Amino acid sequence: MTSLQTTASLPRPAGRKRPFEYSMPLAYAVLFAVLSFSVENFFSAANIVGLLLSVAQIGMVACTMMLCLASRDFDLSVGSTIAFAGVLGAIVLQKSGNAGLAVAAGLGAGALIGACNGVLIAYLRVNALIATLATMLMVRGLAFIVSGGEAVGIADEGYIAFGDARLFGLPLPVLVTASCFLVFGVLLNHTVFGRNTLAIGGNPEAARLAGVQVERLRVGIFLLQGAVTALAGLILASRITSGQPNAAQGFELDVISACVLGGVSLHGGRARMFGVVVGVLIMGTVENVMNLLNVDAFYQYLMRGLILLAAVLFDQFKGRGSR
Repeated sequence: MTSLQTTASLPRPAGRKRPFEYSMPLAYAVLFAVLSFSVENFFSAANIVGLLLSVAQIGMVACTMMLCLASRDFDLSVGSTIAFAGVLGAIVLQKSGNAGLAVAAGLGAGALIGACNGVLIAYLRVNALIATLATMLMVRGLAFIVSGGEAVGIADEGYIAFGDARLFGLPLPVLVTASCFLVFGVLLNHTVFGRNTLAIGGNPEAARLAGVQVERLRVGIFLLQGAVTALAGLILASRITSGQPNAAQGFELDVISACVLGGVSLHGGRARMFGVVVGVLIMGTVENVMNLLNVDAFYQYLMRGLILLAAVLFDQFKGRGSR
């Protein structure tokens, strides 16, 4: 019995992890190559830029959702936060005429929503599913209340440029998303914050005994989640020139799917930014191709559900493989 236990506790050779680590990037590379030759206009410059722009909001929020999942939590309220931040920013812009104040109001509201989620989960011990589901409903309700159930128009050219400007030939939202990938990738892999996030996801009690302030860190993660999600909502509102209280419905499932496809474990303790980038691109590419092929919206919902299911099954498969 002792020899069996000793053998089971030995670390697994690093080489055996490689099929799991590189399976999704390789699969996406093959998918991209096949679609480039088989789908008309897919590989055109205009379509590639459009593809990147379509995944900009998912990519921003996936960066912080990655941290939530890595710490054994998740956030179902991101879609509602996007809608509320966009509506609030549009209302403040109408009342004040100050784009900076509108952006600050939206970011502050998102950070407050995220902090509330963190306090509910970390300090009040409310299950993340229940806490963020309740927040999702309440924040969506607030978006409808403050807007009167109608879209809030945006006419300020400076604010519209926030989501429509181009730099180096790329739309500003794409560059913001790339910056988020870079910043949060460094945060995850090269800072104490990132190491502690993975530690509490792997074993919260062991992390606490090692001196990690688990509750405070969780609140900080959710605060970041809320602020970045609000930024995505403000950019979305500027792109569509209005704050929409019904915007981003089902958005949270797309973000979680992208993260899990990218190798972020639903059980916590494992995350890679490069994998999240690939997961985001997979989600966007599938939707982009279905639009190019004029696939009916009902079938697109079916495909998104299948992708989510595949992501969860893939996560389970990797978990068994690692054990």
